[in-house]
Amino acid sequence: MGPILIGIGANLPAPDGAPPLVACQRAVAALDALAGLRLVGLSRWFASAPVPASDQPDYVNAVAALRGAAEPAALLARLAAIEARFGRRRGAANAARTLDLDIIAMGGLVRDAPDPVLPHPRAHLRGFVLIPLAEVAPGWVHPRLGRTVEDLLAALGPQAVRPL
Repeated sequence: MGPILIGIGANLPAPDGAPPLVACQRAVAALDALAGLRLVGLSRWFASAPVPASDQPDYVNAVAALRGAAEPAALLARLAAIEARFGRRRGAANAARTLDLDIIAMGGLVRDAPDPVLPHPRAHLRGFVLIPLAEVAPGWVHPRLGRTVEDLLAALGPQAVRPL
């Protein structure tokens, strides 16, 4: 089975005032500490404009690769617990946040219900996911679309994503 790919993002300071990049780096350490999983890859950090466009601050984004065994719903709950520790409050869709952890894919698993839907239903449309994903898992093939991350990126065209 391929790696578990986790999207990491934030655009608000953590509750202790740490800037989004520092909060995201701390979140990577929390991911690596999850029982039964270990961090095997991390992309560079990127800055990206909010999607959809808004007056929010830019996001800090990366993608982490984990190895190990996890049940999708249990992993989602563990990620939500990490987000909560970092001050995440669920509110309006696409609202600014202190931390966002999304399961992008779990190997080649395809799942429509219950949550989480896998692979992430919008990952292939988001440069802020695909650009770091291409770094951490080059040649990754989208389990539903059968297209490589590089093909998906080429289809998107220019993206407002820049390395930090």
